Amino acid sequence: MPEPSLKIVLVTPEIPYNTGAIGRTCVALNLELILIKPYGFSLDEKAVRRAGTDYWKYVHLSEYESWQAFLDDRAPPSESLYFFEEHGNQTVYDPDYQQDGYLVFGCESKGLPPEILNGLDDRVFSLPMLDSRVRSLNLANVATAVVYQAMRTQLGG
Repeated sequence: MPEPSLKIVLVTPEIPYNTGAIGRTCVALNLELILIKPYGFSLDEKAVRRAGTDYWKYVHLSEYESWQAFLDDRAPPSESLYFFEEHGNQTVYDPDYQQDGYLVFGCESKGLPPEILNGLDDRVFSLPMLDSRVRSLNLANVATAVVYQAMRTQLGG
């Protein structure tokens, strides 16, 4: 299996448990976790460490003060950005994920800010939900499902 170089980006995460669980997934898959401030918690909180268990110290973590600081530093081409929202125009099954893609998720209560998504409708994807009674899915679950789908497409499976 080739070394994954995908990155998970969380923009203003609010729930420490979700961030910890996503960090644990990143360790399992040797992925970078990028966090965009402000957070709704402190990274020192027990809940982050508890969700990441004793793996949190192994998370390849990068932090940015803002989305713009992230863009200025990384300068990712738009085709390497994959934004995930519950009302995306395409599903997570549609793209051929680039090897060095950025899988971008918003905060739990509001999703991604409109100014980030402005003009990038073709880069917004959703994870299908078949029952309309479910308004949203847990962020850690969605991030895990998305990253495994992205890796599957990269492996040609």
